[in-house]
Amino acid sequence: MAGALNFLLVACLLQGALCGKFEAFIPQNIEVLSGSCVTIPCSFDITAKYESNLDNTCKAVWKNDRKTVVFDSTSKSSTINGELIGNLTIKNCTTTLNNMKPDYSNSYFFRVECDKLKNDFHQKLYISVNADPPSPTLTPSTLKVKEGDSVSLSCSAPAPCLSHPPTLTWTPGLGGSQETLQDNQDQTKVKISNVTFTASHLHHKKNISCTAVYNKQDGSTESSVSTSLTADISFAPRILPSSDCSKAAAQLNCSCETLGNPSPTLQWHLDGLPVNHSDRFVISYEPLNDRSIITVNQPQERDLATLLCRSSNSLGSATLRFYIYSLEPQTSAESQGLSEYKFD
Repeated sequence: MAGALNFLLVACLLQGALCGKFEAFIPQNIEVLSGSCVTIPCSFDITAKYESNLDNTCKAVWKNDRKTVVFDSTSKSSTINGELIGNLTIKNCTTTLNNMKPDYSNSYFFRVECDKLKNDFHQKLYISVNADPPSPTLTPSTLKVKEGDSVSLSCSAPAPCLSHPPTLTWTPGLGGSQETLQDNQDQTKVKISNVTFTASHLHHKKNISCTAVYNKQDGSTESSVSTSLTADISFAPRILPSSDCSKAAAQLNCSCETLGNPSPTLQWHLDGLPVNHSDRFVISYEPLNDRSIITVNQPQERDLATLLCRSSNSLGSATLRFYIYSLEPQTSAESQGLSEYKFD
């Protein structure tokens, strides 16, 4: 049995008659923007004994599923204007079809015609001509990292028309981006933009979007489409400068506002000891604003040596210390106290 297989292999190599077959290698589907072009990556193979028939008499023909010729590489009056990019003598049938229209959406197959060789290849390509381009793809599709992490995002958009590839832009600006034109597995083209930046709490809950802008071949209005994600950045708490105190003879009101992800907890301390809600210390919390308000009733001078707000989450903590100088009400032009921030 092994001897028989070896005999067939030798016969194939020596004669060529059993090697190769008539087959075209084209994508199964391509999406095209109306008013633009499409470059069809195409190659083919034939039985070895016919390869000598591939010469300068050969032409490329594309037919639709009704077997109507829509493109002839030697004709200037084809239904679809285009150009043979490849070289048929080396089995490259790559073709560009120009100014595609919605009614050109159809299945297409390739035919080679030479003086001594004519063959329809049965592999089909479906071209979909759309009014709008496909949305770009973001990788990764979600972003959940810690502040300080290095983040790399990639945006890719199909580039079916090589003379008018899309332009990719990032919003907001995240730093320098690098664009490349790459091949998909089926040899169609894709435009890719990569951006790298350091995650900051300023990015938290921000929409990060990539927009692909396509200039049409026929000169009509450009088309653009975007894909976005919402950044989820974990960061240690920060206490906002809007935190402050106001005083009256019988009452002290202080507010503490904070930011952090995960959402921080707020704890008040007076003279170094935790303060809990009571008749004397009224504490309220506004979760939507991450804001806590403490009201100290009948404050005493000795109680107000220091009042401190502490904001904590799993990544760290921050403190704001209020120094209260006097219980007497003061005008807005006079200093009521001193705030000191500390981050742990």
